[in-house]
Order: sequence, then C-alpha cells, then structure tokens
Amino acid sequence: MSDATTDRTGTKGETVVHPRNGEVAIRVRDIVVGFGEKIILDGLNLDVMRGEVLGFVGGSGTGKSVLTRTILGLIEKRSGTIEVLGRNLDELEPGESKSLERRWGVLFQHGALFSGLTVGQNVQVPMREYLDISQALMDELAMLKLEMVGLPRDAAMKYPSELSGGMIKRAALARALALDPEIVFLDEPTSGLDPIGAADFDDLIRTLQKTLGLTVFMVTHDLDSLFSICDRVAALADKKIIAAGPMDEMLASEHPWVRSYFHGARSRAAMTSQHKA
Repeated sequence: MSDATTDRTGTKGETVVHPRNGEVAIRVRDIVVGFGEKIILDGLNLDVMRGEVLGFVGGSGTGKSVLTRTILGLIEKRSGTIEVLGRNLDELEPGESKSLERRWGVLFQHGALFSGLTVGQNVQVPMREYLDISQALMDELAMLKLEMVGLPRDAAMKYPSELSGGMIKRAALARALALDPEIVFLDEPTSGLDPIGAADFDDLIRTLQKTLGLTVFMVTHDLDSLFSICDRVAALADKKIIAAGPMDEMLASEHPWVRSYFHGARSRAAMTSQHKA
C-alpha cells in the first residue's frame, strides 16, 4: 500500500502527489525557470515529504540540477512558489533566509571540495559562515562529522587530491552535515564510484537518514540507489514531473519515458528478467 495519494487537480493538469499522513518538507508549485528564450522547467509541481528519501530522475539536460539549484536559491525562477520547512522563500527577510539555509546541507556533484583546503577545513566552511564558535570546537566538530561518514580522523589533514573518489564523496557528505541539517540535497552522490563503493555509500545515506531523521532529495541516475534506499521516486520529463511515487508505482507507470527508463534494455527490471530467463 502506498503512503501517498494522487491528486490530479494540480495546476495545468499536472499530477501532484500528497501523503495520506505526513508533513511536506519541500513544496514546489508552478515553477517556471528559463535561460534567455529557452524554458527549462514549465509549471513544475513537486512535494518532498519530511523524513523520506526522494530519488529524482530524468534524462540528461532535462533540468534536474536546475530544479535543485532553484530550490537552493542559486538560480532565479521566473514564476511559481517554493516552500521549504513551511516557509515561502519569496517572503523571507535576509536574516530569515540565512537561518533557513542552516537547516539544509548540499553534496554537489563530484564533491566540489575546495582543492586548496584540507578535508577538515572543507568541513568547517559552513561552520565559519554560520556559527560563531572557537577554532578548537570547529576542529572537534569536523572530526565528529568525518567519523560519522566513515572516514578516519587523520583524513582531516589530507587535501582532496590525496583522496580516492569514495573518500571525496564521504568528505563532501561530512561538509553537507556540518550544521546538523534537516534536509540534505545530494546531486549524483554515487556517480564515478565502483558498484561496491556505490552500494556502501547508499548504505551510509540510508543509515544517516534513519539515525538523524533527515529528509533526502537525491538527484541520481543510479538504478540500484533508486531500488535500495528511495522511499519514492519523481521523474522529470517534458519540463514537468511526469510521475511520482513508490518504486512499485513507477514500475507500473504507463508513461513512455518512465517505462523506457525502468524497463529499457539497461534497466534493473529488464536485467533481472533476463537473468531469470
């Protein structure tokens, strides 16, 4: 049984998924985003429920990262509303915006660590921007965050160039968790990792999500991640969310793009069927 119901009265006829029980952490309504004459997102609606792991999928160049950056305020929208943790982002005063930003963390694609800073200094970047605490306390907090994501304490003194791809991802996740956020945005967190490393990172995300009660918004192409740790999946195509729901509902969707994504030649469902055959 799904924990969400489908309301088909959304603007412009778009499907909007609402929970039977639960709180909306991120509410996006009628968002339009474009660059010059090119419209990337057109009337997009999406809900992210508090405490869930939402997998966000779509073809390359369809606007997944654009939506993420729009929610974060890094890209300006042309119209529509975005609410995060019950606050309309358009109605916030500068001081309120800063307070709200402390309640989310971001793992950018490829980690995006500062190459000239040590791992420990990278983790401390959000602390320096938002907190007024001593260097000694920042050092200790950075160590705790690194241990939380499975890195040894001596990793704090290394530079990003000295880390493996998996360690870079973990260090970037530690930075995303630096301020004890309620929401974590993950942009392709397992890209570039081997299957074992990707599975380990998925397990880490799920463990942290359950332990810390995080809401996770995860942009990914990794089908294994979608199947193993996501409570729901939202699919972006044609500048809108074309389907959203638990994996069993996505697998049953009749939308051509969704069927191609989850039942195509390289899909997990197709490979499982071939193996059984």
